[in-house]
Formats: sequence, structure tokens, C-alpha cells
Amino acid sequence: MNFEVKHIDEITIFKLNERKMDSTISGLLKGEFTILSQAENVRKLIVDLSDVEICDSSGLSALLLAQRQLREKGGAIRLINVNEKIHNLIKISFLENVLPVCNSQQEAIEELENLE
Repeated sequence: MNFEVKHIDEITIFKLNERKMDSTISGLLKGEFTILSQAENVRKLIVDLSDVEICDSSGLSALLLAQRQLREKGGAIRLINVNEKIHNLIKISFLENVLPVCNSQQEAIEELENLE
């Protein structure tokens, strides 16, 4: 699984450099989110899905795991660069409030900076 992690102040940006976010990588993705949340003490996470074209329920499950781990620590997650198919999957799964999608990295940063 190919990804990049960078930090802007107390916000972590996780960019998944894969075409598919599905059962083939969901286990690895969950592991990386757990490492970020627990070992690196990340509380505010932006997940950049600009390279992701396909997402299934196991991909959503990985995002939900990250969201739950962050919420338990008083943190939050934001998704950016989400294509229309994946955004529709989030909508029909009634997860828009759980996995908020922002229009830009800057918007996501501003939302997360306003959280305490």
C-alpha cells in the first residue's frame, strides 16, 4: 500500500496513493490509521483521496475505524478530494455526518482548527 503522511501543526494529512480503497488494502489501511491514532497520538486527520477511484464497504470501514479512534480521543476526521462515486457511497450509507467531506484542504484545515 502506497501512502504519504505530512503534518501541518497539529493536523495530520494522510494521502492514499492507491486507485482502489477496497478489501485488498483495508486491513493495511486500518493498521496505519491505528498507528497514527495510538502510536503517533494524532487527533486531527485529513484523508486525501485524490488518487482513489474505487471504494467499497471495506474501504469505508477503514475510514470509520479512523473516525472512531479519533473521536475517542476528542479528535476528528475530514475527507478531501473525494470523487463523485465515493461521495455518493458515503451519502447513500448515511455517513455524511460521520465522515465529513470538505471541498479543499484549506477548508478541512480550518474546520479542524476550530475544534478543541
